[in-house]
Amino acid sequence: MNRRDSLKALAVGTVSVGTLLSSCDKKGGTDSAATGETGAYGRTPEEKLLDKKLMSEQFFTKPEIASIAILGDIIIPKDDISGSASDAEVAEFIEFIVKDKPELQLPMRGGLKWLDIKSYKMFKKSFAEASAEQRIQLVDLIAYPDKALPENAAGVSFFNTMRGLTATGFFTSKIGIADLGYKGNQPNAWDGVPDDVLKQFGLEYDAKTLDQCLKAEDRGKIMTWDS
Repeated sequence: MNRRDSLKALAVGTVSVGTLLSSCDKKGGTDSAATGETGAYGRTPEEKLLDKKLMSEQFFTKPEIASIAILGDIIIPKDDISGSASDAEVAEFIEFIVKDKPELQLPMRGGLKWLDIKSYKMFKKSFAEASAEQRIQLVDLIAYPDKALPENAAGVSFFNTMRGLTATGFFTSKIGIADLGYKGNQPNAWDGVPDDVLKQFGLEYDAKTLDQCLKAEDRGKIMTWDS
């Protein structure tokens, strides 16, 4: 199982991400809330006002947003099938969600600070200023809880939160939903019982049923029945 497949399982199978998904649902996901489109279907006037208020505020600094974007793309990089976390505007999603869920603000800001301090200790530069190889070297210290040293426990906790937010933001975006192959509720067409099944039981449709119920050109019409 590759990294993206693992994250798909995380996005659809864990309680923590499920909790976040419930919050995202009322905001419309990254393709509405994070981009400032507050007129999504089903939104109440109160919810629209809250969205507008949150969108007018800024929590993360530009350097913090840059680090979130870099880290997000490490967690979900672009591949031959789909785009990266940045392509799905995950950083914007996280900026929005920490304002909607203020209890995430301290863990996220503290975690980003921990990341920079650790990077300075290891490479004499911030996480965003480090090379791609150096960033991976640092992330490897905190991405695998079972292997992480006790001294990196704070980083592990932060990365777990960041990974959950990234997966949630990505897999509730248009790009992520397409990557999952999720179709949702879509109208379908019923062409009746297949001929081979009818023949198996010695049955067939009569001409009236075929004319009234199985005409492709009438699929969009409301059925009326004989009295």
